[in-house]
Amino acid sequence: MSKKNIFPDGYSIVIPNYNGTILLRKNLPSVISALKNKTNLINEIIIVDDHSKDNSVMVIKKEFPEVKLIRHRENRGFSSAVNTGARTARSEFIVLLNTDVKPAIDFLKHIGKTFQDKNVFAVSLHEKGYGWAKGSFQDGFIVHEPGMESQKIQLSFWASGGSAVFRREMWMKLKGMDEELYSPFYWEDVDLSYRAQKRGWLIYWEPKALVEHKHESTISRINESYRSRIQERNHLLFQWKNITSPPLFRKHIRGLIRRVLRHPGYIRIVIMSLKKLTAVIEKRKIEKKEATVADEAILSRF
Repeated sequence: MSKKNIFPDGYSIVIPNYNGTILLRKNLPSVISALKNKTNLINEIIIVDDHSKDNSVMVIKKEFPEVKLIRHRENRGFSSAVNTGARTARSEFIVLLNTDVKPAIDFLKHIGKTFQDKNVFAVSLHEKGYGWAKGSFQDGFIVHEPGMESQKIQLSFWASGGSAVFRREMWMKLKGMDEELYSPFYWEDVDLSYRAQKRGWLIYWEPKALVEHKHESTISRINESYRSRIQERNHLLFQWKNITSPPLFRKHIRGLIRRVLRHPGYIRIVIMSLKKLTAVIEKRKIEKKEATVADEAILSRF
């Protein structure tokens, strides 16, 4: 079977941007080069500017005319920018790249075989120095950690929102990343990946799909204390929304109590999370209704 038959619509690259002039000039030329490499089957590059305050928009228009630019009228956060790009994309597959990611010239060349399986939702790209992702249940919380780099394709617990390929049809069924719970950033891509697996879909990591990720994004320049609080809050919200197994959820509640008793400052994270409880309850109902795979079954894979 030819690649054109595997991918009748090819790929749309979606890049969210906020005040990323320096990173765009540094890494976007590599994305443009990948676009020109026909083996990648890239149809378009979409940059969603999330109301930048620097000269990003001017730079994109002047220096990168190959790019389709979409502008938010207000800053709405990472998930919203990505979702805007996904809705606009005209290809069968969406490639998410952060502005601090530099792809190899043929980084999409080896993705095709994996997506021949119609049950595959996403393929995570190989960020040099990092492997696939594994998930586990520890002390009442679902957590993840990187697996070892290897030469073989691996099942992965999640696909990175900064360097992965997603089947757009499935993405739209899931309604994309959860902007309401996880804005402005963190855990939205893990949540999306987990929800996909709860519906019986698969995620892989492809070692031949090489990119470099320098981790120089806007998020890394935000106050560390604030970032840490948001990350912990969103981690807790993830548990409340997605753990639908009664035995595991009971273990989570016991683990949460132990965590608060051991680290009293964590009560601040609980209070932050409780502010979103109404939304969590409604989303949890959806997960319980639509899930076809148990939490235990997913975690047992890793």
